[in-house]
Amino acid sequence: MSRFALRLKGVIKRYGKTRALDGLTLDVPSGALMGLVGPNGAGKTTTFGVVSGAVRADAGQVDVLGQGAFDPVRHAGRLTVLPQDCALNPSSSARQILSFHARLQGLTLQAATREADRVLDLVHLADRAGARVGQLSHGMKRRLAVAQALLGDPELVLLDEPTGGLDPHLVVAMREILSAQKGLRTVVVSSHILADLEATCDHVAFMEDGRCTRSGPVAEVTRRGALVRVQLAEPMALAAFEAVLAGREPSIEGDVLRYQLHEGEDPAEVQRALLPQLLDAGAAILEIRLGESLEAAYMSPRTR
Repeated sequence: MSRFALRLKGVIKRYGKTRALDGLTLDVPSGALMGLVGPNGAGKTTTFGVVSGAVRADAGQVDVLGQGAFDPVRHAGRLTVLPQDCALNPSSSARQILSFHARLQGLTLQAATREADRVLDLVHLADRAGARVGQLSHGMKRRLAVAQALLGDPELVLLDEPTGGLDPHLVVAMREILSAQKGLRTVVVSSHILADLEATCDHVAFMEDGRCTRSGPVAEVTRRGALVRVQLAEPMALAAFEAVLAGREPSIEGDVLRYQLHEGEDPAEVQRALLPQLLDAGAAILEIRLGESLEAAYMSPRTR
């Protein structure tokens, strides 16, 4: 197995004078659950189109599953995609739609029906198997589209805004579905909801103007092994903590205190030693967090 499920190097895609992708370089490790983050127009949907063969790049290299650019024969059943705007036949039932796509992967009719029922259960639509697509709510249609992308045993799955239009409790259910794919296949999820990606993904890539500005494990990007963030009940002067946190580059902004962990330190042991000293210094602590949020990491000038 290749170390990377997907590699893009210097990929360019133009639409007239507009460069949707402007030298995009990105590596997706095999088995990763990667979040793809960026504003509208960053090139996320175009990236999925190039990877899946729906859009032809003007320049650059694309390697899918270690076998070059997408080929409908070579990659049949190995790569699946959920487009951002996925229109399903409103006259077919949910089971018929999925069985049809499973048959396209080479399954027999009986096996395709079993596979359709399996993924319907996975996305909590088993009770709607016989319902026509036109009778389903927007959220149900979205879950059905996700089920289509999880048919069979794909090695690489691309999901463009899979939680768009879902109710909050179904967003949580979708997180669980995606988390269950870890170790089974490589999944790339495009989303604007950074909290969902942080709760689900183990890798992340930031896109801006058709380029990847930063990528890596979520723990590394959010600095979970290097930074401690302390939420105080009220603002305090940094001077109160400088003696306790000497050598840890402390800083304070409003009611948030930050300090650094030394390389190789056990965060639990550090907190056990420092917490009593912080309390003695007068800190009223509401929360201690390792690293910063994915949203804060994305908004950081370092990602731009």
